[in-house]
Amino acid sequence: MEPVDVAFALLGVGALLAGVLPRVLERRPLSMPIAFLGLGMLVFVLPTGLPTPDPLRWPELTTHLTEVGVIVALMGAGLKIDRPLSWARWSSTWRLLAIAMPLCIAAVALLGWWWAGLVPAAALLLGAALAPTDPVLASDVQVGEPTDVEDSEDEVRFALTSEAGLNDGLAFPFVYAAIAIATTGLAPSGWLAEWLAVDVVYKLGAGVGGGLLVGWLLGKLFFRAPSELRLARHSEGFLALAATFLAYGLVEVIGGYGFLAVFVAARAIRAAERTHEFHSVLHDFAEQVERLLTVLLLLLFGGAVIGGLLAPLTWPAALVGLALVLVIRPLAGWLSLRGAPGKPAEHLVISLFGIRGVGSFYYLAYATSKTDFPQADLVWAMVGLVVVVSVVAHGIAATPVMQLLDREGERTSGKDAPAGSAAAPVGATG
Repeated sequence: MEPVDVAFALLGVGALLAGVLPRVLERRPLSMPIAFLGLGMLVFVLPTGLPTPDPLRWPELTTHLTEVGVIVALMGAGLKIDRPLSWARWSSTWRLLAIAMPLCIAAVALLGWWWAGLVPAAALLLGAALAPTDPVLASDVQVGEPTDVEDSEDEVRFALTSEAGLNDGLAFPFVYAAIAIATTGLAPSGWLAEWLAVDVVYKLGAGVGGGLLVGWLLGKLFFRAPSELRLARHSEGFLALAATFLAYGLVEVIGGYGFLAVFVAARAIRAAERTHEFHSVLHDFAEQVERLLTVLLLLLFGGAVIGGLLAPLTWPAALVGLALVLVIRPLAGWLSLRGAPGKPAEHLVISLFGIRGVGSFYYLAYATSKTDFPQADLVWAMVGLVVVVSVVAHGIAATPVMQLLDREGERTSGKDAPAGSAAAPVGATG
């Protein structure tokens, strides 16, 4: 039995299950990520001959696999949000980004240093890697496909989707700060000025500006070009990948944050012709590719867990990871949403469902491939534990919690109105 043949068979089974499980698990307290994490653990514990996935051994491969998974998910997230961008309508998002995320980074870094015994660079890397909520594993609590109703989304799903779309890029400056400290030392004189000028101001500006420009140009090409070149007429979903890779690649070439650019480009494409049915075509293709990549990544993650990824954990380190999921994120989220749109029950759910996943793996793999971090194996183990707990706990709780909100009527839309009315898909007619 050749390992490559086993790999082909496993990918085939995984792809088939990716098509079947969403229907089977719908409205049940179980999620697709839980199923594939378990399948990965089962497959790699059997004598299949497959090599054990080890992100510490192959950080660059891990970086690129997770990178693709994240950017495809970001394109899908940007396309499916119906609510137009504005300061007031996106109030919950800004609060989660400006208050909850920095609080989580600071609290996790402090606990990682003080309680788990990490050196400062590794502690900051831990906080930064666990900062972004995940657009890949959080489909059960995100908005659905694009519609032609601007305020069709309830506040819970909108806030969690938009937060995940933006904080994957906004966590990058903190990762670069950890890399700088690991390289030059803790003294701010060795890295702070360059970090502020380049990693914060320039790269964030290039990410937003580059994403807007690429999205605007693609919007023109999709919806405003002469008839023979107007790509929206042909309904080809693979153009979602073209938009994803173009925005990401071009902005990375100029040194900006590609994650941020992909989400911003998706929002610019959506704004170019808000109610066109082509948005659903693009979104559906991106979602299918994302699902396949999620299967692959979860299978490998399950194998890494079986292979000893969590072995370096100590009790203090494990408690830090659990504290993020059970205390730090819920408390930081709740505090940040005081005065935000929505009801208290919605704020509680948003705070509880800060799912960690593939984005955390990307940042950790990226940083450890750039420089040597002391205690990297322990940081990987802590992040791995957080993702396992997040996948299982949030995967079990998501469906019952969202159903309870529906039954109790604890749902508000972008205009603080009940979001119980059905929303038609983009391009649909009554």
